Amino acid sequence: MIETRLLHYFLAVAREQNITRAAQSLFISQSTLSKQLMDLEKQLGRQLFIRGKRKITLTEDGIF
Repeated sequence: MIETRLLHYFLAVAREQNITRAAQSLFISQSTLSKQLMDLEKQLGRQLFIRGKRKITLTEDGIF
């Protein structure tokens, strides 16, 4: 079962399209947020984000 906290993190990153800004809005570190997102992707067995240098975008699985 997915924790509500992880879904909250996912929505923040999807909204901000930037891990650093999302982490700031959530009052957590960027490294913690990155790890939590990787854990979420591992739990689901799907890649949810395309990580660019300055922007993060949703994959088709992330949108659906």
